[in-house]
Amino acid sequence: MIGRSRRDAGQAFPIYMMMVAGLLFLVFVFFAVGKAAALRNEAQGAADAAALAAAEKTREDFADPFFASLPEDLLDVFLRSHPVTGCPAADSLASANNARVVPNGCSWTHSGYRDRITVEVEGRKAVDSSVLEGSENTKAKTKATAIVEFQCDWTSVDLNDDSIRDIFFFTCDKGFLEIRPSSPPPWSQVSKILFDVHLVDN
Repeated sequence: MIGRSRRDAGQAFPIYMMMVAGLLFLVFVFFAVGKAAALRNEAQGAADAAALAAAEKTREDFADPFFASLPEDLLDVFLRSHPVTGCPAADSLASANNARVVPNGCSWTHSGYRDRITVEVEGRKAVDSSVLEGSENTKAKTKATAIVEFQCDWTSVDLNDDSIRDIFFFTCDKGFLEIRPSSPPPWSQVSKILFDVHLVDN
């Protein structure tokens, strides 16, 4: 009876060891998956920050061409065809958040009075798990999109009948503005009223 129990114990030991090994493997897999999810969340935060930075820098750079378009009544032309200049700011913000913008990873499209800026980033840290093959080179990639949107209606007045617009009146979602092209206000005071910047789903 005693000898039989010892034989059973001897047979059970390898099974026990296999179960322990399997459980340890699952623990490492769950850890790797959790790390991958954390790295992706970190990369998403970097992408969001980079896209917003690109959009905000683009809005900041609108100052001179926006005011220059007013006297000649070319505001509509400017709003539909201006350049997007904020991508270098996306590089800086991505780097500050432990990521990088992938090559050609900052792009934009125009639609009416709206610019859609998409930034794709790659995290700098690899998953690097011993239980996931190839994970030593696997880094989180994700993207974010920000919008720069002109949100006003406007009218203008030519006081001297010389084809030069002297006063513009803007009715915007965030308020009302009167702008005289001959003495424009500081861009920092009006840019956030004229143009909204926000993230959208990709």
